[in-house]
Amino acid sequence: MDRRLALKVIGGAAILPALDGCTKGPNPGQAAWVNPGATETDPRRKAFATGILAPNPHNMQPWALDLSTLNEATLYTDPARLLPQTDPFNRQIVIGCGAMLELTRMAAARNGWRMEIEACPEGEPQPNLDARPLARMRFSPMEAQVDPLLAAVATRRTNRNAYKKTVVTPTIAAAITAAATRPGVEAQATVDAAHLPALRALSYQGAWIEAHTPSAHKESTDRTFFGDAEVAAHPWGISIQGPMIEAAHAVGLLTQKTAETPGSFAYNSEMSLMKDWANSAQGFVWLKTGTNTRADQLNAGAAYVRANLAATALGLAMNPWSQGLQEYATQKPVYDALHAALAPEGSRLQMFARIGYADPVPPAPRRGLAAQIVKG
Repeated sequence: MDRRLALKVIGGAAILPALDGCTKGPNPGQAAWVNPGATETDPRRKAFATGILAPNPHNMQPWALDLSTLNEATLYTDPARLLPQTDPFNRQIVIGCGAMLELTRMAAARNGWRMEIEACPEGEPQPNLDARPLARMRFSPMEAQVDPLLAAVATRRTNRNAYKKTVVTPTIAAAITAAATRPGVEAQATVDAAHLPALRALSYQGAWIEAHTPSAHKESTDRTFFGDAEVAAHPWGISIQGPMIEAAHAVGLLTQKTAETPGSFAYNSEMSLMKDWANSAQGFVWLKTGTNTRADQLNAGAAYVRANLAATALGLAMNPWSQGLQEYATQKPVYDALHAALAPEGSRLQMFARIGYADPVPPAPRRGLAAQIVKG
């Protein structure tokens, strides 16, 4: 079918809003979000069933858990689920692991178990992750403690849609950063109309550079799945669903290849949407650490998921905008500009996210707990 005719048949205006990387419609991979851990009797498994709902880069779910030792758990990273082009030193993957550990810790405490985390028990894997464990967790009984943020777990999302023009107040932004602050991590935010244009521009610039760096862009498009059948077969990665998506996918307008190809409908639509999303930000939240150890990165992940939960509880949407913080060569101008603007004292920016009000979106798929336990 001719592409122009396909657009008329499908309705280009209906397709574009759906190209947001959020799941639409039924998805078997969403089962993990329903009463997580309800059927588990092992307190570790019960807690990790909540932990795997944490936000993580490209929804790769890189966690590999060893539960073979009583009252312990060891976290490894699955080398097949890393992002070597966009995350060459695995920093973002470790942040995602930190978010997972924090959700697990909170869930364990609710069920009356203390989870103590030892980062890198066999030495810090640098400059890249290796076969050594990233963390070891020890579980012991305690009096149950319920973190109020846990109430937002089931509705927490990474919302990539355009945000509404509703202003986010400084009080709301302060509540998000207050929830995010962890030892060694500083959380800051701005909703100042005078500061937003420059940060919106840097956000889009980072996205533009990634889209025009072929190896980085291909890494993302290779992990994007279109339509119910593809998403059902891949309960990970970036999933895009909906009736219009099915139609566009059927006529070849939306595929991994077309999304990767400059000048295609899918590619051009992505760039247009990225600009709209960046310009719709009503505020930004960022996290920074004094150093850049693996422990710092794990702590940043813990802080980020708490910020995301707090934003959810306050009715806000949140979307990490990490392109400009990535460490490959073409991103250096944006990387330097973001650090100059937000961390002039020399700290390391670990997370940068936009916030605002938006319509709700369904959860991203998960592989399920069993798929992420490698032993025990």
